[in-house]
Amino acid sequence: MKNIVISTGGSGGHVKPAIALYEYLEKDNKVFITTDKRGLMYLKNYYSKYKIINLTKLKLNFFKIIQFIGSFIYSLIQSIFFLSQKKINIVISTGGYMSLPVCIAAKIINIKIYLLEPNQVLGRSNLFFLKHCEKILTYDDDIKNFPKKLKRKIVKLKPLMKKDIFNIKNNENNGKKFSILIIGGSQAALKFDELFNEALSKLSKEHDIFIYHQTSKDNENNLKNFYIKHGIEHEVFFFKENLYEIFIHCNFAITRAGASTINELVFLQVPFLAIPFPYAKDDHQFFNAEYYFKKNMCWLKREKEISNKILYDFLGNLIKNKNFIDEKKRNMIEFNKLNFWEHNLKILKKTIE
Repeated sequence: MKNIVISTGGSGGHVKPAIALYEYLEKDNKVFITTDKRGLMYLKNYYSKYKIINLTKLKLNFFKIIQFIGSFIYSLIQSIFFLSQKKINIVISTGGYMSLPVCIAAKIINIKIYLLEPNQVLGRSNLFFLKHCEKILTYDDDIKNFPKKLKRKIVKLKPLMKKDIFNIKNNENNGKKFSILIIGGSQAALKFDELFNEALSKLSKEHDIFIYHQTSKDNENNLKNFYIKHGIEHEVFFFKENLYEIFIHCNFAITRAGASTINELVFLQVPFLAIPFPYAKDDHQFFNAEYYFKKNMCWLKREKEISNKILYDFLGNLIKNKNFIDEKKRNMIEFNKLNFWEHNLKILKKTIE
């Protein structure tokens, strides 16, 4: 049995794989999670297992730089004490700047470091620690920005997901309504939401539709009022811990391209249109979606390519021609054949022995 820390925080893109890792490893090891305050919304069921190590984000402003330095020193000392106190043998980082103090502390006190890269582009934090890690867990062996001379460190997994998702029945929405899931994510959700208003109002006059819509807390009421005004059946929400539980009720999704979300959509066979967040670092959301687009499992459009007319025509065509969706689902089924819990468990056990 090993004492393991999983370092995460920030958005669901970092925290969801960390939770999945925890579930894979906690049976045979003593596992803790470190997170910043932003990651807490995903970790309410792991209260006794996490430690808050908060790091101020670096901004190019003199006073913010001073604040960052102070925050970094404090979080580094905090990390050293925590790792020492818990007698940690292994640190696994899911990337992001919030992992910096934990990984540097691990390096200082000679603890083995492993990395997880859930995206199709190597994150800057993971790139920084790549030379110092034992192995890096990825979902593909062709990661953008990955140094060729260090590719020997890659251990390839199937996408990490919580154990619950493997017990969910495949997507079989046989209802009369065509159900669309819209996932705006946590970044620029308002602008994302506004892309669909006119198209959905026109579509609802011609087809029987139901909309599930994840949005920002600030825009939740506005969206509810919009759907009520146009007589569109809906469920609008800011956050659901297990969003994948809604997926089985949906015929189709329109989403940003965070790795965890689109991995879960593919696993549960929900065809989707990916509209990547245009300001994601290193354009990683585009490459996340492109991975599945090239395998003919989704549609992919840049935000600047989208208009209400294009969406209206596209969605209307999908509703009338079920074959387009069925083709994507067949490709997802084929892709998922080797994606089962024990497959990743065996690889993880072997990697951290």
